[in-house]
Amino acid sequence: QVQLVESGGGLVQAGGSLRLSCAASGSIAVINTMGWYRQAPGKQRELVAAITSGGSTNYADSVVGRFTISRDNAKNTVFLQMNSLKPEDTAVYYCNAGIFSNRGYANYWGQGTQVTVSS
Repeated sequence: QVQLVESGGGLVQAGGSLRLSCAASGSIAVINTMGWYRQAPGKQRELVAAITSGGSTNYADSVVGRFTISRDNAKNTVFLQMNSLKPEDTAVYYCNAGIFSNRGYANYWGQGTQVTVSS
């Protein structure tokens, strides 16, 4: 069974940095695009950043220049380096990946990790 496990969330002051990690495990054949989404209270879940298996990236306008997504294909892991954090970045951050496994292709989500930025 495929699982995505996130780590690295926490409480930080505005202007600070955090690094999120998400490791995929299980009977994985191929991982396509991996990404990070976030959901703030009372708001819809939104894409923060995504990275293809070839390394192409895209970002939400609100995080361009502050966040960097990267991945380690050998370790089936995706990272999100978040710098210059703002209170409006406060949300639960979810890892997402499109994965081919022994059960075929499916879109998987992590359990979420809380990021809180204080002003």
